[in-house]
Amino acid sequence: MKHRPPVIRPARASDVAHLLDIEKRSFTSDRLSPKSLRRFLTQTKARCVVAVESKRVLAYALVLFPPGAAHARLYSFAVDPSGQGRGIGKRLLAAAEAEAREGGRALMRLEVRDDNETAIRLYQNAGYTSLGRIKGYYEDGAHAMRMEKTVAQPSRPKRRVPYYEQTLEFTCGPAALLMAMAAIKSDRDVSRREELTLWRESTLIFMTSGHGGCDPFGLALAAHKRGFGARVYVNIPDDLFLDSVRSPQKREVMRLVQRDFRDALAERKVEIHTRPIKLKELTDLVARGSVPIVLVSGYRFFRQKAPHWVVMTGCDASYVYIHDPYVRRRAGMTAANSMDIAVPRRDFERMTRYGKAKLQAALILSAPASRKRKR
Repeated sequence: MKHRPPVIRPARASDVAHLLDIEKRSFTSDRLSPKSLRRFLTQTKARCVVAVESKRVLAYALVLFPPGAAHARLYSFAVDPSGQGRGIGKRLLAAAEAEAREGGRALMRLEVRDDNETAIRLYQNAGYTSLGRIKGYYEDGAHAMRMEKTVAQPSRPKRRVPYYEQTLEFTCGPAALLMAMAAIKSDRDVSRREELTLWRESTLIFMTSGHGGCDPFGLALAAHKRGFGARVYVNIPDDLFLDSVRSPQKREVMRLVQRDFRDALAERKVEIHTRPIKLKELTDLVARGSVPIVLVSGYRFFRQKAPHWVVMTGCDASYVYIHDPYVRRRAGMTAANSMDIAVPRRDFERMTRYGKAKLQAALILSAPASRKRKR
């Protein structure tokens, strides 16, 4: 017998008995109490949606909204055994994500037993990725997998920015530049060979540790040599990234390289603005077709206090959307998790300050101005 899709609607106080029955049939421990369920159904920081068939509740999803956070939390999710295998969980999960989105949250997070293969598969197929394992999370001592998904829908920028994943730990700048150039000129070479060529041209040779990273001046010079319009914004007039380098010899080399970049930009009449660029300016530039490459603190992405370049792909009233060239593959993530990441505007403004000096830097890439014909 073919079933009609169940109706998805907000939970009501009269559903509590049905929800408790689903809890009893779905979980052997960590069940919600009647008091807790009633409290959640009346809280403004919680939303519960149910799947109903013939006046019977077959599944529910309880979403919480932690104060001041960018994420919502899928606190409890259950499908009655009699309703499993019919796609109800998939539809209900999408409804829960819509609740998170309507509540102004960019991300949905959840915990699931790491031995619940069916639930993990449901979440993975829906685009959730693992953030790690929590030992002894449940009452019976079972471990949990914490998962996350970006649920905010990115705004549509004037230009579509193709994605390119950096192939080395120190090539975020060249990878970001490749994306920006390809967004402006679709026939641009986007390859590892070009990524490494750009790195050789724009590297500072040394950095805080390991191989040298790229500064905004070197990236701007490489872009301008390839025929793109470029503008640099930095809030510090002195040489960049030197305060975190201990070796005097390395600092001197970095200083010389940066000054060489600056002199070359001056010869090419490339604008360097010694001030931070405001978010509203970035938003306006994106709307007009420019592509910003912005320096951020890597701590936001991979928990390392290192300078990191990302590409701004769009912006709306709530979020800034970025392509991050780094993919956390060891954490089970794919390139899709690094595309159009929704960052709350307030968080974006915080993460664009790097180091003790709170360095702010951005490179604005645009199409070259058309030359007027000589008469």
